[in-house]
Amino acid sequence: MNTSKMRRKVVPAVENGDSADKLDQVLLSAAICNGEDVGPFVRKGFASGKPETVLLHLRHFARSKESEIEDVCRAHYEDFITAVDDLRSLLSDVDSLKSSLSNSNSQLQSVAVPLLTTLDSFVEARNKCKNITLAIQSLRTCVQLVELCSRANRHLSENNFYMALKCVDSIEREFMNKTPSTTLRRMLEKQIPAIRSHIERRITKEFGDWLVEIRVVSRNLGQLAIGQASASRQREEELRIKQRQAEEQSRLSLRDCVYALEEEDDDGFNGISDDGKDGYSNGLLGFDLTPLYRAYHINQTLGLEDRFKKYYFENRKLQLTSDFQVSSMTPFLESHQTFFAQIAGFFIVEDRVLRTGGKLVSKMEVENLWDTAMSKMCSVLEDQFSRMQTANHLLLIKDYVSLLSVTLRRYGYPVEALLDVLSKHRDKYHELLLSDCRKQITEALAADKFEQMYMKKEYEYSMNVLSFQLQTSNIMPAFPYVAPFSCTVPDCCRIVRSFIEDSVSFMSHGGQLDFYDVVKKYLDRLLTEVLDGALLKLINTSISGVTQAMQMAANMAVFERACDFFFRHAAQLSGIPLRMAERGRRLFPLTKARDAAEEMLSGLLKQKVDGFLLLIENVNWMADDPPLQRGNEYVHEVIIFLETLTSTAIQILPVQVLKRVLQDVLCHISEMIVGALLGESVKRFNVNAVMALDVDIQLLESFAENEAPLLSEADASQLKAALAESRQLVNLLLSNHPENFLNPVIRERSYNALDYRKVVTISEKMKDHTDRIFGSFSTRGAKQNTKKKSLDALIKRLKDV
Repeated sequence: MNTSKMRRKVVPAVENGDSADKLDQVLLSAAICNGEDVGPFVRKGFASGKPETVLLHLRHFARSKESEIEDVCRAHYEDFITAVDDLRSLLSDVDSLKSSLSNSNSQLQSVAVPLLTTLDSFVEARNKCKNITLAIQSLRTCVQLVELCSRANRHLSENNFYMALKCVDSIEREFMNKTPSTTLRRMLEKQIPAIRSHIERRITKEFGDWLVEIRVVSRNLGQLAIGQASASRQREEELRIKQRQAEEQSRLSLRDCVYALEEEDDDGFNGISDDGKDGYSNGLLGFDLTPLYRAYHINQTLGLEDRFKKYYFENRKLQLTSDFQVSSMTPFLESHQTFFAQIAGFFIVEDRVLRTGGKLVSKMEVENLWDTAMSKMCSVLEDQFSRMQTANHLLLIKDYVSLLSVTLRRYGYPVEALLDVLSKHRDKYHELLLSDCRKQITEALAADKFEQMYMKKEYEYSMNVLSFQLQTSNIMPAFPYVAPFSCTVPDCCRIVRSFIEDSVSFMSHGGQLDFYDVVKKYLDRLLTEVLDGALLKLINTSISGVTQAMQMAANMAVFERACDFFFRHAAQLSGIPLRMAERGRRLFPLTKARDAAEEMLSGLLKQKVDGFLLLIENVNWMADDPPLQRGNEYVHEVIIFLETLTSTAIQILPVQVLKRVLQDVLCHISEMIVGALLGESVKRFNVNAVMALDVDIQLLESFAENEAPLLSEADASQLKAALAESRQLVNLLLSNHPENFLNPVIRERSYNALDYRKVVTISEKMKDHTDRIFGSFSTRGAKQNTKKKSLDALIKRLKDV
């Protein structure tokens, strides 16, 4: 067909001789055939004032297309005629089908009429049966409903609220919509909310009463728990004391000792026993959570679980907040136990509720409450500790807080923040403790009369000597017993021992297992800063005689043994083996006071000796004859004094102290002898005077050697060596070859204590009665001249140095 063919673009062919109208008609026809816009042609016609021409052209184009339209219609009409013929052929078949269906319907109607009549009778009978069955069911429903209502009333009268609610829920769930009676339904709709509201009020009242009661129970519960923790700690301390005693006896080899640590039950202190129940029975303190769990269960049944959880948590939070209030009218020292016991009991209750209350409280909520409580307790402790100025008060609170920490840690609560607060105030506590000990030591030293302590009974010896291990022998002395020390020593030892025990008490049970180094540090401060300083002040201000100085020196020797006991005692209380404590022993901490006491004693003895050495002025420095072997007068006085001193001092002074004092005194005597030769009072001296000094020094050396039975051979040699300067000077002046002093080897071996400047000065003073140097060494002038020349050469060489 023409319509199915592709249109080709019509291009008009216009001859040169055509008119303009013919051209416009051709162009318009070509534009319409090509589907182009005819607007320009219309506008052109109107613009030229000839729209009729454009309309004429359009009509001419339409007439030119009518023949094409007729061809298309003719082709489609033929197809239509064919289709109509086909439909007419089917008409006869449709008529036969219609007749067949009509016959079938007539037959069906004739057969179904009796059946329909029977069916109607059946439907009517069945409807009657249904009505009767429905009436029976309604009666049964009403009977069951009345029974449930009666049961609910009985449970309400018996305060069995849960069963009453179950009955009400059953009525509402099973009978509310099934109740055939409108009156019953209205009654149920009115009474069911009233019953639930009544139960809710009753349960809320019971729960409120429980909240009031549980506060008192919590305080008592906390006090009981902390008391059991204290009893458990006491038993542990007793076991440790027995262990230390056994170790000490074994260390001292006093007897073979076999011991065992017996473990005792904690009397149900643990928060949870082996069977999973609380260690605290409900009947013990009336610790009963039944009202709480009943209220929770009822609220769950009422569908108010979330509201009750929130109500419970808010009320407990308010109770905890009120527990945080610290009364300003009561000293914290008196109220701290109640304060901490209340908080401990609160969280013991909350722990049990968390474990046994289902989902009443969550672990997160309890942790939040604990964080709040921990923050508050830490701030209260910080504030109260900052105000305290008494070490004992701080220790009492610390002990109770540590017991609180032990108690709550058993329930799984983290207590590190509390222990950190205690550790933070460790320095302040020890500073206060040091201040208290400083006052006590000052008072004890002020009361000392520098007299040996007199003990009449064995218990006094045990209390003042054995308890501090001051004895030098394990043999019990005869009584009455005169101790080598004064009453200051045991008094100060008691103060130091109390300091150690208080320090260990503060440091123990504070979360730090190895605290011996801390205790040792503060013990060092007590001994070096407080006790040593107080003793040093006492020595410098109160000692005026040899007897007092000797007693103080004896005290310092005993303090040396006491200090060993202090560090062993601190190690034992800290749980450190003694071998480790002895391995880390330090020097004697009272060194300054000990040295000052010995210097004071030596100084006073030197003053006494100086009084005797004044007799050295009576020596004849230009004697004509050699001296006899009896010595000068001053040396006899000095030796008598030293012998008397030794016999007295050996009774109270240790051997080494006596040796150091005698060594210092003999060294001073030697210096005084050399100083006499060096002084302005001696213008010149001869060899006879030197020989007399040699005898004096021999007598002093003999005294030193005679002390060997009291001291030892080595100590006697050291005493003798204290006279080295005077001995070497005399040996040099009596030597036949004084020029050997210039030989470094000989000088180091034989004259190492001499100062060459002193040698020059003293050698220049040595003359004889004929003014010949060393003239008495021989009768031959040649030899004397040789010695004189040698000494002159020595003096000259030494002056040139």
